[in-house]
Amino acid sequence: MNKLLITSVMAFALVGTSAFAAPSGTFKQAHEIGFGDKSNLDPASKGRVMQITEKLMSRLIRPDLEGSPSPDLAISWSSNSNATTWTLKLRKGVKFHDGSDFDAADVVYSFNRVLDKKNKSPARSAIKMIKNIEAPDSSTVVFNLSTSFADMPLQLMDYRLRIVPEGIGDKVRTAGIGTGPFKLVKFDHNGVTKLEANLDYWEGAPGVANMEIIGIGDGQARLQALLGGQIHFENGVTSQQKPMFERNWNKFKVMSVPTGNWRGLVFRTDVKPFTDNRVRQAVRMAADREDMIKLITGGAAVVACDTPVKPDDQYRADLKCPQDIAGAKKLLAEAGYPTGIDVEVYVSTIEPTWPMLAEVYQQQAAKAGIRVSIKQVPSDGYWKDVWMKKTVTGTRWNERPADSALHEIYLSSAKWNESYYKDADFDALLGKARRELNFEKRKALYVQAQEHLSETAGTLIPYHVSKTYVMNGKVNGIDAVENHSIRWHKVTVN
Repeated sequence: MNKLLITSVMAFALVGTSAFAAPSGTFKQAHEIGFGDKSNLDPASKGRVMQITEKLMSRLIRPDLEGSPSPDLAISWSSNSNATTWTLKLRKGVKFHDGSDFDAADVVYSFNRVLDKKNKSPARSAIKMIKNIEAPDSSTVVFNLSTSFADMPLQLMDYRLRIVPEGIGDKVRTAGIGTGPFKLVKFDHNGVTKLEANLDYWEGAPGVANMEIIGIGDGQARLQALLGGQIHFENGVTSQQKPMFERNWNKFKVMSVPTGNWRGLVFRTDVKPFTDNRVRQAVRMAADREDMIKLITGGAAVVACDTPVKPDDQYRADLKCPQDIAGAKKLLAEAGYPTGIDVEVYVSTIEPTWPMLAEVYQQQAAKAGIRVSIKQVPSDGYWKDVWMKKTVTGTRWNERPADSALHEIYLSSAKWNESYYKDADFDALLGKARRELNFEKRKALYVQAQEHLSETAGTLIPYHVSKTYVMNGKVNGIDAVENHSIRWHKVTVN
């Protein structure tokens, strides 16, 4: 990704060609019911169903096919000389699904909802540098920041920062009103959520008339639904499952895409024995990441060395993390565990690769005296009932810009600090990085923060995955599958 300039960034989007054809057909996709009965349509909430909200609601800035900031509801953005004030010009003539006009007041309202501590939005950590938001006119918004931040456009691409109508309140959880390419007909988090084409979408009418987003909690059940034609698209196909689709090349399209998404194991740093950094280092040193990639992904991944920053990010640190069994044993002995430790790892098939990840780690870690027992739990409600509750669990994250990933997963005060990691030195490095306007100096600070994590973190991030996406052969128009950059209005089903 090219370095972001603090000076004005201008870009304009073309109206999609789909406006010239009437929508037809129905596209079907699954979601995991990962938050159980807490699942909802508030894009900034913990329980949001992304597979639905991404089709209903728009962002100010969205990633292009290479992950760089490009226009959505904002058509241009610029900053003052020290990047403490950002001014965005908004797209005119856009309407919400209820027929009301989109304007600056909706942006102010949407962001203030996220920033309001009472709403407990996990997205708040991505934008809490915003001191206040002004709307000098109906097509302009101004973000005043508490600190210099040259990478603000990257933050605004966050897939949860979607615009909702002013004053909608908690109604958004079930109404799902936005300006996106599809409108809500019926929301059923356990069953079938139905959407219809938004014929007034600013980029042009969608290619399909309807979408159905179906709740299927188990990964194997989603696979069978794809094979049987009950759904048209799945982005969680494992390397072991991939051949069955490749053999049916006349029925399915298979795409392998390098991503910043990662799978791993999280060890809570506030629970013994992982309160001791020597133990945290040991459990990570016991992993053979290259072997994990080979056995779990069939080679379709990049070693991560416990950094959540994606491989092609401009701030990615160059880290080394070979397996070190002798070093792990030594650290455990120094921490008072000369005969090793017993660890219970909780996983579910909501993520199809977790059981295998746990089994491979179990075999590798045993050599260091780390005795792993695997607890497989139900998929429904995993994120609500297991993750951030049990001491060691499977975890996964979609790619984010470096600053977002480091803040949201590890900052002491972050809502989704899943390992309960508290480190004042790390927090200070992130604060300095956000304030630094010189790119090379800013990069050095983000690299230093990642190096600090590699020495102190409680999360084993063995690799960033190259995900396998499979779609029914009748589906066209999905030409980007990462960075939350799919243009859903372009999808067609023949």
